[in-house]
Amino acid sequence: MDKIINNYPLSEKKSDVLKTPTGLSWKEVNLELVLKGKVEMKDLRITAEALEMQAQIAETSNRHQLAENLRRSAELVKIPETKILQIYQALRPGRSNQGELETLAKEMENKHGAKRCAKFLREASKAYFP
Repeated sequence: MDKIINNYPLSEKKSDVLKTPTGLSWKEVNLELVLKGKVEMKDLRITAEALEMQAQIAETSNRHQLAENLRRSAELVKIPETKILQIYQALRPGRSNQGELETLAKEMENKHGAKRCAKFLREASKAYFP
């Protein structure tokens, strides 16, 4: 089996396994299909699977923080944009209190299964409210 690091960049080395959120092969996304209306806007989004592959590459390159960021991002692909913006606003200094951050963390964990994101919110809460 090839070393994971040899799969970088995925778009060149592993394009056969990359899929869009609707299941279209990454190689099928081209201008011709866009003009025919066969490629949707959601086909242009990254998938949790692609982010996990990138995280594995980062991990094997000893870029552990990048790998963790990519895995948090993988959790976010299924979260509605309005919720992501709400979290972004809440994380800005002075925009929320400790209870509000904990409520968001619980929602991320329980409703969305985003445990890494919930942990990140709790870490931010501890930093903002020591």
